Amino acid sequence: MAVTPGTGALMEFVHRRRRGAELFLLVLALAVGVGGYAAVGLGVEGKVPADIVGYGGWLAALMVAAHIAVRFVAPYADPVLLPVVAALNGLGLAIIHRLDLATDHSFAPKQLTWMTVGVVLFIGTLVLLRDHRILARFTYTFGLLAIVLLILPMAPVIGHQVYGARIWINVGPFTFQPGEIAKVLLVIAFAGYLVLHRDALALAGRRVLFIDLPRGRDLGPILAMWLVSLGILVFQRDLGSSLLFFGLFLIMLYVATERPGWVIVGGLLFAGGALVAYRLFGHVRVRVDTWLHPFEYYRGPAGQNSDQLVESMFGFSWGGLIGRGFGEGDPTRIPFAESDFIMAAIGEELGLTGVLAVLLLYGVIVERGLRIALISRDSFGKLMATGLAGVFALQLFVVVGGVTRLIPLTGLTTSFLSYGGSSLVASWVIIALLLRISDQARRPIPDLASQEESSPDEESTQVIKVSGGRG
Repeated sequence: MAVTPGTGALMEFVHRRRRGAELFLLVLALAVGVGGYAAVGLGVEGKVPADIVGYGGWLAALMVAAHIAVRFVAPYADPVLLPVVAALNGLGLAIIHRLDLATDHSFAPKQLTWMTVGVVLFIGTLVLLRDHRILARFTYTFGLLAIVLLILPMAPVIGHQVYGARIWINVGPFTFQPGEIAKVLLVIAFAGYLVLHRDALALAGRRVLFIDLPRGRDLGPILAMWLVSLGILVFQRDLGSSLLFFGLFLIMLYVATERPGWVIVGGLLFAGGALVAYRLFGHVRVRVDTWLHPFEYYRGPAGQNSDQLVESMFGFSWGGLIGRGFGEGDPTRIPFAESDFIMAAIGEELGLTGVLAVLLLYGVIVERGLRIALISRDSFGKLMATGLAGVFALQLFVVVGGVTRLIPLTGLTTSFLSYGGSSLVASWVIIALLLRISDQARRPIPDLASQEESSPDEESTQVIKVSGGRG
């Protein structure tokens, strides 16, 4: 960030493009992905994989294409986000490939295909969406579409149940989770709605213990989102998405209104809903009981056992501080290690050090997302960036918390790491949206004015007034 003198007593912060730094970081990210792939071959088979050149070349082509798109259509975008997600995606491919070598599966090639689709949509989002504020026009449309997508898995023909959770739909030979698309649409809808109604929602009601609670007449939105979350929990048996959607709305509501009372109301609603769900619904009670007493349910009957959780605990313990090394552990003992429990596979073979490195990379994503929200010039962009960063933060907390027995298991995937096309594609689109908001926020004001007419909601111009002295 450079400071250049302006006219008279005004000075303006001007962000540099930093595309060169992004390219350098992308080279390091490719080293993580390709190096991990080679290390898996050496550790498991004792030789470098024969397709390392083709694999590495394809990864490099994808990242170069993404970098070129950012360079030309979002030149002032954040330079750190793309390399970080490239490193995570590459590491995830290496871990999935390691699990494939120990089984008869071929998840890694499919994941690479989905990564290609995600990068294509990433580029398409940046090229077609030149101003994120256009999305505010479709607030209610996106909200309605998100609700429809959440209901689709309950349809009798296309709805598909997998391991007790009815969150999938079949479209021809493909199966995907519409909830992954719905979470992106909900962030946009929440941001647009809160920009329009935040003044009313920020009004204080009764004061209790130094906290201003919201007015009763303003509880409608949070009650509606609470009921939607409970519906997902009850009818689709998807605890993870239920937590994600309600928590996401609560975060954005608090950021928009700056009222701690909303957090208290939301926390009470969550606690009450969780207690009622535990008392009334058997699948929720099983999740909680296997969390509290995992060894009592080890090797139990299907649907009522804690094999995933216990085997992941064994894996973490065996991995220790630096891990067993690729090929020296046995992560295939963990059911669905390539998706829900990929963090346990990392903990076993890369140890606590590898897990902390992965968590640090996710922390960088969340930090850069919140930084984008802080410097965004419009309210819609601020809330949208906050929500998109919140998606990664909440999803990581729910997944890692479940794997490490901090909270009950929920069934969500780890963004960019876990096998799953729906989650991977949605995550790449989220990164594209964050980069678009970042480009708008970091772009110099004269360039921004020449690009298009300013939005009437524009707030901050990042101009500093200097009083006294000689300019």
